Amino acid sequence: MPVVRIDLRKGKGAAYRQKIGWVVYEALVGVGVPKNDRFQVISEYNAESFVFDSDYIGFHRTDALVIIQITWNEGRNPEQKKALYQAIVDGLHSAVGLRREDVFINLVEVKKENWSFGNGVAQYAV
Repeated sequence: MPVVRIDLRKGKGAAYRQKIGWVVYEALVGVGVPKNDRFQVISEYNAESFVFDSDYIGFHRTDALVIIQITWNEGRNPEQKKALYQAIVDGLHSAVGLRREDVFINLVEVKKENWSFGNGVAQYAV
């Protein structure tokens, strides 16, 4: 059950944002996330509220930067994570022309009992 936060600068249209969300969802399904398990928050920010280093660790980033944070269950191996990163970057480049250097991805792994899908019940808790 991933929850995805997608953050970017203001100025892109709704279709652009929706394409980004769809690419991320498809990449997640490609590494084993169940179909229809799509929970995303896409937020836009003014320049003064979207702060980043444009050259951190040798990658030149532009104002088109998209930050993607995925919270999901722990347990995936490094190969699955690398495949996810690559699928997202390649998909965004193809779908919206986003430069690969302008995609920042962060995974947050949690235990299964840290989810409640509704009714205040921890459905995955053992």
